[in-house]
Amino acid sequence: MNTRSAQRPVRTLAYLVSGLLVGPAALLWTLFTTLASGVLSLTYLGPPVFLVATWGTRRIAGLERARAALVLGRRVAPPYVPTRGTNPWARGRDLVRQPATWRDLSWLALLFPVGLGCGVAGVVAAAVPTGAVLAPLWLWAVPNPHLPALVDPLFHSVPGRFALSAVGVALAPLAWWLARVLAAAQAGLAEKLLAPGPRQRLADRAEALAVTRRRVVDAQAAELQRIERDLHDGAQAHIVAAGMTLALAERRLRAAGQRDDPVHEGVRTARRQLDSALTELRRLVRGIYPPILTDRGLVAALAALAGDAPLAVDVRAGDVGALPAAVEAAAYFVVAEALTNAAKHSGADECVVELVRHPGGPLALTVRDNGHGGADPAGSGLTGLRRRVEALDGTLVVTSPPGGPTVVRAELPGAV
Repeated sequence: MNTRSAQRPVRTLAYLVSGLLVGPAALLWTLFTTLASGVLSLTYLGPPVFLVATWGTRRIAGLERARAALVLGRRVAPPYVPTRGTNPWARGRDLVRQPATWRDLSWLALLFPVGLGCGVAGVVAAAVPTGAVLAPLWLWAVPNPHLPALVDPLFHSVPGRFALSAVGVALAPLAWWLARVLAAAQAGLAEKLLAPGPRQRLADRAEALAVTRRRVVDAQAAELQRIERDLHDGAQAHIVAAGMTLALAERRLRAAGQRDDPVHEGVRTARRQLDSALTELRRLVRGIYPPILTDRGLVAALAALAGDAPLAVDVRAGDVGALPAAVEAAAYFVVAEALTNAAKHSGADECVVELVRHPGGPLALTVRDNGHGGADPAGSGLTGLRRRVEALDGTLVVTSPPGGPTVVRAELPGAV
């Protein structure tokens, strides 16, 4: 038998015995705190007192989770969520609305009867075969002249006492099984009440997925910025250098009077191709992650975008504060796509871009043009933008009735 298997009966018995001691104390605490909170709930002191009482209740519940883990062999996670409120009264009222508070109190109230029943039965189940196994050592000290004749030899003779010891050895597995079942039942009930419930587990899972999504979004934004830097500082620089080399070669050919040489025409063609490649590369870089976002921020990037637009664009934006790179990129591309659609399809000649963000809140973005409307919200460009915004837990709504105006509204979280 390994060490863990040897410790299992000890842990089981310790759990049952300690339940006999903790149960009465937990019941008294529950009755006292419930009565005090109930009486004081009609006064101004009710929420702070309930806050203090819940603090003590959660300490006892934490002890119960640790005790149950001894039997279950796994950690019992606490179900608590952070309390909201800036003062004891608000936090106390928030605790009243949390299901975990009442689940803790329910278990502490049940612990006394459940622990008493399981504990007494488990202790008796363990004590009877143990006493029988040790009968040769102690039974001689407690003679009983009133025993029935059928069992008298078992108690008052050496062979009989050893026979009782053999019976105890035979009953030990059954007693251990019964004690283990009782302890597992009590610990299982404690886990059901003290561990997170289905709603809390769902909320925890949603929070875990949100954290994972934020990490993926941040990693994707960082990767896009890295690609943009590599293209800007690497490939683009090499193309510019090659263009300068070709320009210098073309100048030397002209100086040598070889304007009509086929080599000169080839150099000129190569220069034009490099210029086209550089233009395409810059367009690709801006489509991946606009460098101006990194250099000057979102508001300046939108102002530059408005300056390059083929229609009059009025950017109205105050201080939007620090925003994650993924949020800035999404807002930039929403405005860029809206301006492109307005210029190409709506016949608009004016457009207003408005950014509003309250401290710590989401970023509200509105693009309004004076075109004839009729934009398809399910179009490929807007659908792609909508998916990009929704990936950040944002929303994108397009309103474009016939006759206009077309309004694109996006709300992006201030943090992802």
